[in-house]
Amino acid sequence: MNLVWKLLRQHISVPQFAGFFFANLFGMIIVLLGFQFYNDVLPVFTQGDSFMKADYLIMSKKISTAGTIAGSSNSFTKADEDDVEEQKFTKKVGEFTSTEYKVDASMGVNGQSVLNSELFFESVPDGFVDVPLKDWKYTEGSKEVPIILPRTYINMYNFGFAQSHSLPKISDGLVGMIDFSIFIHGNGHEDRFKGKVIGFSNRLNTILVPQKFMDWSNNYYAPGQHSNPTRLIVEVGNPTDDHIAKYLDKKGYEIDSDKLDAEKTTYFLKMVVTLVMGVGVVISILSFYILMLSIYLLVQKNSSKLENLLLIGYGPNKVAQPYQMLTIGLNVAVLFIAWIILFFVRDYYMGVIETLFPDIDDGSLMPAIIVGLILFVLVSIMNLWAIRRKIMRIWNRKD
Repeated sequence: MNLVWKLLRQHISVPQFAGFFFANLFGMIIVLLGFQFYNDVLPVFTQGDSFMKADYLIMSKKISTAGTIAGSSNSFTKADEDDVEEQKFTKKVGEFTSTEYKVDASMGVNGQSVLNSELFFESVPDGFVDVPLKDWKYTEGSKEVPIILPRTYINMYNFGFAQSHSLPKISDGLVGMIDFSIFIHGNGHEDRFKGKVIGFSNRLNTILVPQKFMDWSNNYYAPGQHSNPTRLIVEVGNPTDDHIAKYLDKKGYEIDSDKLDAEKTTYFLKMVVTLVMGVGVVISILSFYILMLSIYLLVQKNSSKLENLLLIGYGPNKVAQPYQMLTIGLNVAVLFIAWIILFFVRDYYMGVIETLFPDIDDGSLMPAIIVGLILFVLVSIMNLWAIRRKIMRIWNRKD
């Protein structure tokens, strides 16, 4: 082992290994920083919408003065829905199903009544709601119904009612403080349900309930009644597709432009981060080749001496070990330095983001740490394999 280390130290090229080290470090930082930045910034565009799938649009028909006077319907027929589903930009289409019966609801916080009003519920297919199944599940006969409230409800409470009545403000983590009672009347039945608020969404301006509850309650409280949906929820592949706007204009449909702009921004963010991370991966690959070239040159310079060591009893593993330890040491140093730099850079830009968006979640470095470990393992395995392969070629006298 000592003999191999001496050979390694005598012929090692510091500039070559320094080139590998800094190239690998640069590539690693780009990949980790791009990935971490995406995870930290994404909530700015999706905050409050964690209960809905990402790339979707809520589509409705435009309500015009002429159409109102003429009495034209603003609901979607089955043919309309099929036409939307056939468009190239569409991945999936779902209907908003509304209640066909009368609903009264009251909302309270800490025993203080906040809202008493006649309301209506809507539901969308469960595939569009991004919550754990155990939270978004209704069992027939149960008196507890999961609901998602519009964020405007909680904003009105926090910045109006709570402030004037000295009540505690409610965040997403304190939804358990909300008492939501539901009174349903229809088909000769009157029942009371408890609404279990699981969160808020600013993409929806309606109270959302599970599809199973909607189907059961409509059948129980309003059997035989059915209305065509007035809104469709559409999952699209690319929110920036020009064909979407052209199709909407052609058909006289509309969507919330703010939500479309948010989707476009999120999509472009994904594209930019993917491009930046791709550059980092390319740099890392080039640094890998620089290291392998340096190792190959070292082994080639000492091939006759290494062959003699193998002939006098040194095993291939012992001969390869110093070279492998050198590469692993460099990779470990790169990983830890990249983590340290990432920590300080993230601390800086998160300070700026939190100043602009005080309610944003702090997030965690764990995603970047995991990605760094994965890259470290992959690169190290390739390094070890390449070095052993070169030594085995000498062992088999194929050089």
